[in-house]
Amino acid sequence: MPARIPVVASVLLALSLAACDSGANQPPVTDAPLYGSALTGEYNLVDKNGDPVSSSDFAGRYQLIYFGYAYCPNVCPFDMTRMVAGYNLFAEEHPDLADDVQPIFITVDPERDTPEKVGEYAAAFSDKLIGLTGTQEQIEAAAEAFFFSYYRIDPVEEGGEYDIQHPSVGYLVDRAGEPMALIPVEQSREAVAEELEKWVRPADG
Repeated sequence: MPARIPVVASVLLALSLAACDSGANQPPVTDAPLYGSALTGEYNLVDKNGDPVSSSDFAGRYQLIYFGYAYCPNVCPFDMTRMVAGYNLFAEEHPDLADDVQPIFITVDPERDTPEKVGEYAAAFSDKLIGLTGTQEQIEAAAEAFFFSYYRIDPVEEGGEYDIQHPSVGYLVDRAGEPMALIPVEQSREAVAEELEKWVRPADG
């Protein structure tokens, strides 16, 4: 099986180069990195209005998901900027496909990130970005569904703000709600756009 990987990659590359802008000539994705993993991609949270939002609400669309928190001082803002810029870059080349990709920010700090707060935070990056929060139990369940780990770092000085340690990573979830690939939000907008280009397909593709 390992010996076949270069051959498959070459075929996919050739098909990708030959495809039109809509990606209609590309084959369906069956070999995404997260396929077959234990990640479920399931969550039940609330949006900026406090209305329930679940992973199943996006059936038929892709989800571009980032876990972080609004009070993050020096990681999340840059990751989110690259993720949104990468999505926008992808949208410039593939507007129809981009309409089927929903960018989502999920907080891991429900204590401070209220529905109103995640709504404001998401809007600061893009009007297409949805911010989600929930109870501590709901957030923990959502993170577990993506094998996303994080932990709280208490303030050094009394009365200071606590931080939350977490990795810089984005997730792409397919139209069926199955996590399919990690998105390199820690790298560049070009890297994000390239991954979207690699995996996103038309609904009938």
